[in-house]
Amino acid sequence: MMKHHGIKKQGENSNIEARERKPFLVATTRSSGVTLANKLDLRKYFVIAAFTILASSQAIFIARSEIAENSLYNKRTVNFSVEALKCALSLVALLKIWKSDGITQDNKLSMSFDEVIIYSFPATFCFIHSLLKSPLFSFMDGRNNQSLKILEIISTGVLSRLILKRKLTEIQWIAFVLLCVGCTFTEPDTSSDHIHQTSLQGWVMAIVTTLLSVFVGVHTEAVIKKHPLKNVNVQNFWLSIFGLIFELVGLLNGNLVDATPKGFFYGYSIITACMILNHALSGIVVSMVLKYTDNIVKVYSVSVAMIIAAIVSKFIFDSHLSDDFLLGVTIVSVSLFLHGTGSSLAS
Repeated sequence: MMKHHGIKKQGENSNIEARERKPFLVATTRSSGVTLANKLDLRKYFVIAAFTILASSQAIFIARSEIAENSLYNKRTVNFSVEALKCALSLVALLKIWKSDGITQDNKLSMSFDEVIIYSFPATFCFIHSLLKSPLFSFMDGRNNQSLKILEIISTGVLSRLILKRKLTEIQWIAFVLLCVGCTFTEPDTSSDHIHQTSLQGWVMAIVTTLLSVFVGVHTEAVIKKHPLKNVNVQNFWLSIFGLIFELVGLLNGNLVDATPKGFFYGYSIITACMILNHALSGIVVSMVLKYTDNIVKVYSVSVAMIIAAIVSKFIFDSHLSDDFLLGVTIVSVSLFLHGTGSSLAS
């Protein structure tokens, strides 16, 4: 009887632990009738909407900043400022949480070496990606962005399956193919009189950079979801700390004095500051997107953001939309609907 009682007690404890770790536990509140699942869904939709808005405005801020300042600012100092701001914002959010809820196991910054070091890997891959991306534009024709976007979409699905063991339904794969088609139509019209032939070296660099970018996203999602109960601000803090270290290494490697001969903030303006704030908030919110949803949702958010950015740029920069833009928007919308339908069937 004692043995049976011990097994029963252990089973009860396991059930309690399982309920605590279940991410979308439905716990109906008698007073308000609002479920925990509803709150989590609202938070999920909020971060998706926030990321889409930030992503759509990101390209606009970059273009506006380069036009206004003629790219006089040093891009490495901008990257360093972004990581520093991400770190500061994460710490401010944690201070607010500590004040209201106290310091708990899930929101404390102090962790074991093994827990902390895993956050260095996404920062490492991201730094390598930035080093490869910088010289890429001198080898690539901008009209090849469509091909790279298709590669990015498909490889996200494939790497999510290989690394995260995430299965997509047939409907979701069809939606992915439609998303690829839709994105080719929603790309800005980059035709010009100057024809720049992309070299083999350019294609190799572009493919490697794109695949590395997707791998960084999928690997970051795996790292964040490795500890599902850990507060996302703690995770963002450590991701930013390692990002800050690598950006500092990049500055020192290029000789900080030579990289910033006229001062660290030379060429900065209000627009540049807005761009840095946008990038910092985007970095924080994308971690939330990966924690509460996944990289596939992120791909769809970026695709919608591209459409929004293209429309806004039409009015701000008088850029030209392709003749098939409306068709592309329609196809992307159908893809979104099919992906949502596939997700419902999978669940």
